Amino acid sequence: MDGSASWLPAAVVTLVLILGWYLSYSAARLDRLHHRVESASAALDTQLVRRAAAALEAAAVLDPATGLMLAAAASEALDGSGPEALDGSGPEALDGSGPGVDGVVRGVDEEAQNDLSRAMGNAFGDREYVTGLRDDPLAGDLLDALSTACTRVAMARRFHNDAVAAAQRVRRKRVVRWARLAGRAGMPPMVEIDDSIPAGLAE
Repeated sequence: MDGSASWLPAAVVTLVLILGWYLSYSAARLDRLHHRVESASAALDTQLVRRAAAALEAAAVLDPATGLMLAAAASEALDGSGPEALDGSGPEALDGSGPGVDGVVRGVDEEAQNDLSRAMGNAFGDREYVTGLRDDPLAGDLLDALSTACTRVAMARRFHNDAVAAAQRVRRKRVVRWARLAGRAGMPPMVEIDDSIPAGLAE
């Protein structure tokens, strides 16, 4: 038997084993990244709800016109983060066609969140005005809670988008696309919202 032919089957088997290991490793890594995105998305959803709730409470310390506008924006943001949006029970979730991971449609209404950020900027953009509001201890507590909520939203969004970026990098690899390792899971989307903290609330 030709010597070159004797090692050929072993080489093929070795190549198949290496390829199988690599595909298994890539699939496991992608699964971990998807779970990381899901956890980060849930955390961001939670912080957005807390920010909207804190803004709704803080609206009570403002003048009637400004408070009404802030309360309306906060209520709209809360309405956009309902249970259906958070648990993926909407129609897109059934076939995996919507944005998100494993067909889960995330509950971030970016337009409503941006409207809330603008309303907070208008209400609390003046440092001197906010300082005057803090003369009331109750108002000070509400403003502190809102400031903390805004900071946590910014951090949660950064962590979320970092996780999404990592998942997207792996999803774009040729071997992942060719082997369809992501299955029917939608490409996880970035969350692009204005999460800036109003000047009067910034520490």
